[in-house]
Formats: sequence, structure tokens, C-alpha cells
Amino acid sequence: MAEDLYQTLGIDRSASKDDIKKAHRKLALKFHPDKNPDDEVASEKFKRVQEAYDVLSDQEKRAAYDRYGADFEKIRGGGWNPGTAGGPSFDGLDLDQIFGGGGGGAGANFQGGFSDFFEQMMGGRGGGARSGRRPAPPQKGANIRHEIELPLKTAVLGGETEFYVQRGGNHDKLAVTIPPGVKSGAKMRLRDQGNPSPNGGPAGDLILMIKVSDHPTFRRSGQMLEIKLPVTLAEAALGAKIDVPTPGGTVALSIPPGTSSGKRLRLKGQGVKQRDGSAGDMFVEVQIQIPESIDSGSAELLEKFAEANPMPGLRDSLEF
Repeated sequence: MAEDLYQTLGIDRSASKDDIKKAHRKLALKFHPDKNPDDEVASEKFKRVQEAYDVLSDQEKRAAYDRYGADFEKIRGGGWNPGTAGGPSFDGLDLDQIFGGGGGGAGANFQGGFSDFFEQMMGGRGGGARSGRRPAPPQKGANIRHEIELPLKTAVLGGETEFYVQRGGNHDKLAVTIPPGVKSGAKMRLRDQGNPSPNGGPAGDLILMIKVSDHPTFRRSGQMLEIKLPVTLAEAALGAKIDVPTPGGTVALSIPPGTSSGKRLRLKGQGVKQRDGSAGDMFVEVQIQIPESIDSGSAELLEKFAEANPMPGLRDSLEF
């Protein structure tokens, strides 16, 4: 038994043109050979979906199919020849209804008889039975892969960025909203922003490959941020509160008295924020900075400081 074309598209017999088009688009994308390589079942379903749409999207073909059902399916497949056994029977058909005649004979509007009847039913162009290949189904345009480089601040905080991309022979300017927390190697897919279809189908997708540029001050490691903080000898020795920039704004960091270069201090929750609201930490590495030149009075004070605060064995652990 021939497959019901309405069931093939999963629609009711009362479906509108728009319903038919939506159902076809959904199934054609699902079973398209490009998405199902080497899948014979999907290929056959894709073929049947196209055949069903070819008939039901055409008003005259649909009307004929609604009237004659499986017989029309055999005619559409080219499996009937007049006078052969097993073909559809037209006994008792009102040919005036088929040809649109007003009460005349079967040839009232079709001088070629059944041949012309089949041509009009099947959308033929004259000259007997329809021939030639069915038009290719709408194809999705090609995807585009494009790399964009983001400053660390945009990658951490998110925000809108603009870029140019070559597509369809044009140099187009686009804008995209970057979510917070993206990192190098991440990919973003922009639907229908790729190359246009060659035959009326949907456009392809634009796949953005993210590259995050280096920052002169901050370094990122996963959700963690690191910064080297220069401090004076007095701030490190006596302790101090120092303003430190973070993604969320400037915060005051307490430097404990007696802090040495290389000591790492943690600022909890001041690292890279994610879309779920979680955030990493920020680590501040203290770097004591000494002036290139010191006056005699300062040198004398430092000598007194060293005498009053000896550090025996300071370099005893150094080995090669």
C-alpha cells in the first residue's frame, strides 16, 4: 500500500499551505543527507518527504491526490501506461470534473486527451509524459569559521564587540554580545549568519573562534586572575593598605607588616565570573621596588635597620 503523503509530513488532510511548508522544512532538515551521511534510512525518508511536499504544495496536484489517493501516487511515479495490467483504473470517472469542463466531452479543454491531462496534473511542460530530474531541494548555505581576538577585559566581563567577516562576496560588519568568562579556544555559533544558500534555502551558520589577547598587567589561569603588585620597602616592612584594580572595581588590599617580595595574597571572588554567577579568586603577588638611587641619609638609615634586624641564615638554603 502506498504511503499516505499527509502521514509522511505528519500533518492533517486539512493542513494549510503554511502548515505544509513548516512540516516540510522541519523534516527536510532532520533527514538531510548532509546531516545523515551514509544513512540509507534517512536518505529514503528525505526522498519521501520531498516527494510528499512536491505534491501537497501544488494546489492542482494536491486536489488530484485528495480525489484519487494511491492511484495518483502510481501516476506520479510514472508506473502506469495505458493498456498495461496493474495500472490505476479510471472506470466511472467524471472526466468533465477532472478537466474542468462545463458539460462537454472528455476532450473539452484537452485536445491531447489523457496525455495533456497527465501533463497538467503533474505540472508538465508539454510533449507527453513529464521527464527530467526533480529540482534540487533547498540547501543550507555553507558555514563560516571566523576568528575574533578579544581583550582580556572583554573576555572576563563580557560585552558587545564588532568585527568584519567575508560572506556571500561582501565584507560585512557584525556585532556580537560576548558572555562573561569566555576563554581562548571557545567557539560561538551564530545561527543563519553564514553564507547564503545557493538555491533559496536557509543561510549557513557563523562559527566564531575566540582568541583572548595577553594583558600587560593581569594573567589568567582558568577562573583565576593573577597580578604582580609593586610596593615600596616601607609598605612591605611596615604594612599598608593599597588600592588594587579588579574586574569588579578597585578594592583595598591589606599588606601585612614584614611582607617579602613574592608573597601571594588572595582576594576571594575577585577572579573570572561565569554565567552561573560563580567566580574564581584573584592572587596578588607582592613585588618590592627599590629606587635606583638612594641618598646618603637613606643609606645610613638602611644600614642601621640592617644592624637592628639581622637575618642570619637567609641564604643558607640556596643550592645548585
